[in-house]
Amino acid sequence: MVVLFKYILFESGESMKTVRIYPKATITEKEEKRIRKGHPWVYKDEIVNIDKNYENGDLVDVVSTKGKYLATGFINDNSKIEIRIISRNINDTFDVSFWRRRVEYAWNYRKSVMSEDLNNVRIIFGEADFFPGLTVDKFNDCLVVQTLSLGIEKRKDIIFPLILETLSKDGIKIRGIFERNDVKIRELEGLEENVGWYVLNSEDESVTTTIVENGLKYIVDFQNGQKTGFFLDQKYNRRAVREIAKDKCVLDCCTHTGSFAMNAILGGAKKVVAVDISKQALDIARKNLEENNLEEKVELKQADVFDLLKELDDKNDHSFDMIILDPPAFTKSKDTVKSAYRGYKEINYRAMKILPRGGYLVTASCSHFMKDKLFVQMLEEAAMDANVMLREIEVRKQAKDHPILWNADETSYLKLYIFQVV
Repeated sequence: MVVLFKYILFESGESMKTVRIYPKATITEKEEKRIRKGHPWVYKDEIVNIDKNYENGDLVDVVSTKGKYLATGFINDNSKIEIRIISRNINDTFDVSFWRRRVEYAWNYRKSVMSEDLNNVRIIFGEADFFPGLTVDKFNDCLVVQTLSLGIEKRKDIIFPLILETLSKDGIKIRGIFERNDVKIRELEGLEENVGWYVLNSEDESVTTTIVENGLKYIVDFQNGQKTGFFLDQKYNRRAVREIAKDKCVLDCCTHTGSFAMNAILGGAKKVVAVDISKQALDIARKNLEENNLEEKVELKQADVFDLLKELDDKNDHSFDMIILDPPAFTKSKDTVKSAYRGYKEINYRAMKILPRGGYLVTASCSHFMKDKLFVQMLEEAAMDANVMLREIEVRKQAKDHPILWNADETSYLKLYIFQVV
């Protein structure tokens, strides 16, 4: 890391002279407005000028065209997001104490809003917790981390031990920290992919653990499972489904781990069919059913949800009075939003036609690029084409351990609607 010994004077927003030791990046007036509103990223094409005495991953100060201090962040020329902001306080010093405060702040937030669910919880949610590009999930006695920014990667030897230290103060023992850095995004930061133990504090090298969510047990394979091993963001949405499942025949599409299906059973559903195109996903769901002694109460079916819903519609089959649609993200970029829109509309249209009048539709999207407004538009069109009306019961988002940072809409991605079809 480059350390500057030449001190630079900046004028802060409060018109106070402050000594700075970091290179400065001057941004456009347009980008300044976004940063002042709270957005955590500075894009490459919005930088007017930048001091060249830095290495990628170093800290730089972001300043306005008038030289006023705006923020400090990690710089990386390899990425379109050239600067990821970590602080807007001109008085911050980025030492171990700074990162300790940040970790404690994130953990104290979880203790406040997730006090009943600290067995399995997202401890750090990237930019929303002011750790750009870092995800930390706690599954029972293991932490699973995903590092998507070079700045955090360079400081993980500071941050990760501080997380263990913070948890230990509350008597929480962690068996180990496992890295799930098998994502292509790392390439954009100039980082290699890697999967494996960062640190193991036990002789137990197992890459699975068991968590309890809403009274149900799940086996989490954090080496081979999706993302970090389990989707914590739908935790309370699954419970919301349980509350309305009594006496219903439920079709759980894209069941993955069987979580919605099992919650429906616990809610008193009289029949549940859980569908997924992936045999591996169904194997996981079967293990979870067995773990909870529910294997006799849920029928697992391997099928493509598009084909299955069309088949049920063609047969005029109205035997299900509750359908759950929780597909994987149909789009992961702006370029594929139109095709994703068609995909979401197709499955929702079919589900609306299959459901009898008075039936219940639970429909979700986990794609940030499928904006709320666009998702609502899709539902309205699907309902019109299916010749039904939707009576809204509830609108939900991601769980509280995935906080949404206003003016950083990338942190808001999950939406779930519960309707009665009338």
